[in-house]
Amino acid sequence: MDELDLFKRLGLALAIGLMIGIERGWRQREAPEGARVVGVRSFALIGLLGGLWALLARHAGESLLGIAFLGFVALVAVGHVMQVRRWPDIGLTTEIAELLAFSLGALAMLGEMAVASAGAVVAMALLGMKRPLHAWIERIEELELAAAIKLLLISVVLLPLLPNRGLVDGDLLNPYKLWLIVVLITAISFVGYFAIKLAGPRLGTALTSLFGGIASSTALTVGLARLGKQSAELHTVLASGVAIGAATMFLRLLLIVWLLHPPIGALLAAPLGAMAATAYAGAALLWHRGRDSDVAGNQVTLGNPFELGTAVKFALFLALVVFLSRRAQEWLGQPGLYALAGLSGLADVDAISVSMARNASQGHIALAVAAQAVVLAALVNTAVKAGMVAALCGGPMARQVALAMAATLAVGLLVLATV
Repeated sequence: MDELDLFKRLGLALAIGLMIGIERGWRQREAPEGARVVGVRSFALIGLLGGLWALLARHAGESLLGIAFLGFVALVAVGHVMQVRRWPDIGLTTEIAELLAFSLGALAMLGEMAVASAGAVVAMALLGMKRPLHAWIERIEELELAAAIKLLLISVVLLPLLPNRGLVDGDLLNPYKLWLIVVLITAISFVGYFAIKLAGPRLGTALTSLFGGIASSTALTVGLARLGKQSAELHTVLASGVAIGAATMFLRLLLIVWLLHPPIGALLAAPLGAMAATAYAGAALLWHRGRDSDVAGNQVTLGNPFELGTAVKFALFLALVVFLSRRAQEWLGQPGLYALAGLSGLADVDAISVSMARNASQGHIALAVAAQAVVLAALVNTAVKAGMVAALCGGPMARQVALAMAATLAVGLLVLATV
């Protein structure tokens, strides 16, 4: 490490302490005389101190840095005790910021300059978000907190424990992938719940549907239908969300097959593009008709944001469809490609689309046949979305989704003949 690099690291350590000190100084600018044990200069010196101790540790041994940190912890603790005696209600935020400034300064000296800089920025942002965070915490209901914990349990804790291999025929009926569908559905419902609550029914549904359609339009449909079952006032705007998800699915399919085999992408551009445009038009019409939903949404009481039963049932249904699809391919062979595409469209269109694009690129399937199979799967999946909403929700939402999907299907059937 040359002198220039050394001064860069020390300068960053000093800057990190200064950044945190500026935020703390501004936050405590109205504190009574004597209430601030550390100010802007003290924080800058703390960052520099961490850097210098890390430099000394490079020559005297790493244990020296640990000893120095423990000594600094003791100093901070003494200062906090002295403050508590005078102001009993004082918190620990500033003391934690001091320890963080020391640690990040040491980290900068050890060469992790990008990590130290990012840590300082994140710390400064968190320190400055006291009021918004407290206001957000006050708005969280017990049911919502419990839902968040359950979602973390089934995703962060349970999902990694499941075997990521098929239980039948090599890769068939993979527990990890099936449970991932459960997590995806519950996560979309969870995000949709809070998006509607925070951004309003129309904007919240539109944002959730756009990104949900990129991930899984089928899972999105299940999640929105469940929300519709809880809140009849939101049927129209939730129906627009289903249409947005369907339209986004067509564009996602087109991108996938085009990347895998450009000729089939060029062949599918017209039919999938036309279906996407029709679905988006239907979504826009429903979204406009649901303009009163934001007003009605203020009186809506949304139900439980976490409901595992619907997601598990859908995952089991998906497993059955995947199993039957594989059997159909084995029993019917090449003549059964259309039947396979239609059966696959009952649950998911990505797998059959990838398969058709790869087979077409390798010359195993005629280009037109592969393209027709992809469109057929998309058509079936579109019809299934209307059926899902009818089964899970019913009412105006089911009728509106059925109309939007019927228009999309009509356009798809018209252009299917041109493929």
